[in-house]
Amino acid sequence: MPLSARFLTSASTLAECPPDDAPEVAFAGRSNAGKSSTLNRLTGSRRLARVSKTPGRTRLINFFDVEGGGRLVDLPGYGYAKAGKAERARWSQAIDDYLTRREMLAAVVLIMDARHPLQPFDVQMLDWAAQTGTPLLALLNKSDKLKQGARIAVHRAVARQLADAGIGEAIPFSAASGLGAEEAEARVGAFLAGR
Repeated sequence: MPLSARFLTSASTLAECPPDDAPEVAFAGRSNAGKSSTLNRLTGSRRLARVSKTPGRTRLINFFDVEGGGRLVDLPGYGYAKAGKAERARWSQAIDDYLTRREMLAAVVLIMDARHPLQPFDVQMLDWAAQTGTPLLALLNKSDKLKQGARIAVHRAVARQLADAGIGEAIPFSAASGLGAEEAEARVGAFLAGR
């Protein structure tokens, strides 16, 4: 059952974020991993989060209120080379501040392109989650683009890394086809409900 959500606000700094008074699940990932498409799939809305073929479109931290309580938070994509150095540094600072200082952060959903998993930023996020004890769900987006054998191998490799770090689970996923969407919706809903 998709999570029903509506846009709340955008913030470029921690100070602009809404009050830290509701459980939040943050969506993180490299530019072009499909964060906005994933949010749209999980909420059953084509237009909740703006999707673009141009990497690096999400430049602000976007907050969405979930019906029944809690928020989904779309973080700027990491590693977008065409943005200026100063702008990338600002995004990086905003993401770091958000992840380290939001008291109500319940979990992080790390979206990886299944064809290129465990890039340096992904590994950094896994290390951060392990160090802070933050629950993490890895969605291996674009898994529909892999043959079944490759999909199973990627899922096993990422699941093993998560198990070794003791921080969460991985789900083969596709924002385009809906593969793994029901399982992902259930996990995100459980995070928001404190389970």
